[in-house]
Amino acid sequence: MDIKEEALKKHYEWQGKLEVVSRARIETKEDLSLAYTPGVAQPCLEIAEKPELSYKLTRRGNLVAVITDGTAVLGLGDIGGLAGMPVMEGKCCLFKEFGGVDAIPLCVKSKDPDEIVRTIELISDSFGGINLEDISAPRCFEIEARLKELLDIPVFHDDQHGTAIVVGAAMLNAVKLAGKRLEDITAVINGAGSAGIAIGKFLLKLGVGNLIMVDIGGIINRDEVYENPAHAEIARITNRDNVKGTLADAMRGADAFVGVSRPDLVAPDMVRSMADKPIMFPMANPNPEITYELAKESGAFVVGTGRSDYPNQINNVLVFPGVFKGALSVRARQITEEMKLAAARAIASLVTEDKLSQDYIIPSALDKSVAEAVARAVAEQWVKDNG
Repeated sequence: MDIKEEALKKHYEWQGKLEVVSRARIETKEDLSLAYTPGVAQPCLEIAEKPELSYKLTRRGNLVAVITDGTAVLGLGDIGGLAGMPVMEGKCCLFKEFGGVDAIPLCVKSKDPDEIVRTIELISDSFGGINLEDISAPRCFEIEARLKELLDIPVFHDDQHGTAIVVGAAMLNAVKLAGKRLEDITAVINGAGSAGIAIGKFLLKLGVGNLIMVDIGGIINRDEVYENPAHAEIARITNRDNVKGTLADAMRGADAFVGVSRPDLVAPDMVRSMADKPIMFPMANPNPEITYELAKESGAFVVGTGRSDYPNQINNVLVFPGVFKGALSVRARQITEEMKLAAARAIASLVTEDKLSQDYIIPSALDKSVAEAVARAVAEQWVKDNG
């Protein structure tokens, strides 16, 4: 039985990966009076007078909504929110297992950004944070930006920022291992959707010297006119030398490659054309832009993929449980760029110099100490920046 068949079998057995577990035991009349009526009226009145007490008198302070419209579910595309529910449940399991954070899956039956934003705004008082998931570009940019303006709780689109943070952490260690400096390297990103653009912006903030973005039409450059506002913006801040051409042209002489696109787009000659000690992060799932084995055979110095059956799995689970745990612990109103940078550096720092190697540039996705380290770094950064 392959993994797909086994997963389907388990989902039939589980009939959902989540359940509600009461924190209040109700066995006597007194228990009932304390947890519900008449006693429950008092915390209600306290919150009515001081809304911030909702963080202390309810579970809100440790509760995140994992929200999708089902338009970009894994590599399956627009399959709808209902079909995306197993992914949202899985995400909630990871929040709890790795970060101790409670999370609720919510699938919005709309593709209208106005409706989605308004829906989330209306329910936001029930949660301490909002994790947006599997929403297609460019709508995801608008939805996140508007929610960050409207809400006073953290809003985090994991497909963008979780991916960017974990790639940034892996890049920090890969560059160190290669004996290079971030400010001296040229990195190529293939795939200019939500993840690719977020990775690009984040790598620039991290200090990468030159970045080249490639989409289905070729290298994004300043001489083209882009209808997509996100592409127009990225054209202004990347591609230092304004080169043009194909992915092969972009990779020639480059130090690093990040793929968030489609399988089998990178040929061995393209890896061989790169600079000394090329860093390869082909992350298309389940099949990468070039296989781990072929990348290594073609001369790649370090290879990281999204897969768990190869070294250096670049997985968002290293990011979002800790980011939200830290943000919730200090009741952060948002997750800032500085907090994201702190998270990436915290993840990278867990691979000590004596253990850093071509097959170990990033902690295991199953390493539960990562969430604690990320939470601490994120919380400390918020306090540092906000008193």
